[in-house]
Amino acid sequence: MGIRSHTAATKAAFVLGILLTPPGNLGFTSAAMGQPIALAKKNSDALDTYNDALSHFKSILAERRRQISSGQRLPNLPGQELYRARINIMSAYKDLMDAVPSRIGRPNKFGIPPEYFDADNEPLLDEYRKLFDLLEAPPANAQNSATPFKDVADLGIAIARAKGLDAAHAEAAGRISLGLFFAETNGNQNIGNARSNTYKGSFQTGPSEDQNGRKKWQAIKKSITALDPQLSARDDKEEARAGDLDHRYNHWTAVRDGLMNAHAELFPQLPAIVKTLPNPIDQMKFFELIQIIPSPTRSALKSGNLVDYRISDPTIMGYLRNNSIFAFGHADRARTSATFREILDAMWLFNKKFEQALSKFEEIKAR
Repeated sequence: MGIRSHTAATKAAFVLGILLTPPGNLGFTSAAMGQPIALAKKNSDALDTYNDALSHFKSILAERRRQISSGQRLPNLPGQELYRARINIMSAYKDLMDAVPSRIGRPNKFGIPPEYFDADNEPLLDEYRKLFDLLEAPPANAQNSATPFKDVADLGIAIARAKGLDAAHAEAAGRISLGLFFAETNGNQNIGNARSNTYKGSFQTGPSEDQNGRKKWQAIKKSITALDPQLSARDDKEEARAGDLDHRYNHWTAVRDGLMNAHAELFPQLPAIVKTLPNPIDQMKFFELIQIIPSPTRSALKSGNLVDYRISDPTIMGYLRNNSIFAFGHADRARTSATFREILDAMWLFNKKFEQALSKFEEIKAR
């Protein structure tokens, strides 16, 4: 009862604030008599939608926590509803702030633009992350590395050198590879996937992708050995260590095979990519799109006009939204097409992960 009363009071205050705000401040110029009422109704509906989304997010967080704490059987894909609830609360909040931009609050510790997220809800996202850490914990037989970040960078650099890149562009490949690791797993080794029964491990690959990567690695192994005998020897040890284990649960082989499966074939084009996208975070975003929408991303690169290449296929737009790109608010969801420049800009939710990767890469170089 107390919660309902607070919600009702908040709504009443919010709507009253809308009515008392001069129409010009909200961008409305019509003096039509019925407009203030219509405006109040629109924003009242937006507030109701947000409060419903917030309530559901809290509810599903509490439900998953109870299930985990009591050892109850979890539903299939236990993270999917959590993920959708997070998307919905951010989307509803964006619609609310679009209606009344003067109400946008303070910055939040997650680096999410404040028009998408109320900083007062930071504890909810903390709990969300903790639950995913539990739901995606590696299996007991997973084979960790003592140097997981260095492994990723070293493999990216070695593969790029084997593909013929010079030292500077090979370093960019190592940096980008580390960005992919953070994008896929937040920098965690060998994790599961609470939203998929297929994708696993340090690079979140499926079984066929892992097998494809292993075959491609074998094809360049002699070149790797010639360029970096020490790395090749490490690879032999990890192969022997993995044995019959699913190679996605050995950090080294998971990263190696994940890179070889899709990204390594584009490493030779890094000089052109870096020239077109000089920002290191944009470079990471581009290679992350190879994970999300591989065919259109390759087509954009081949077009010779990467940033202006336009995507308009509804299925591809759906894949982007399923990865938190153009997923928040009516305006974004109504989009039917986007250029690659617009897609890269819309990947702001990846920014903090890529910034962490950049920082970690600089640490590795300093050592």
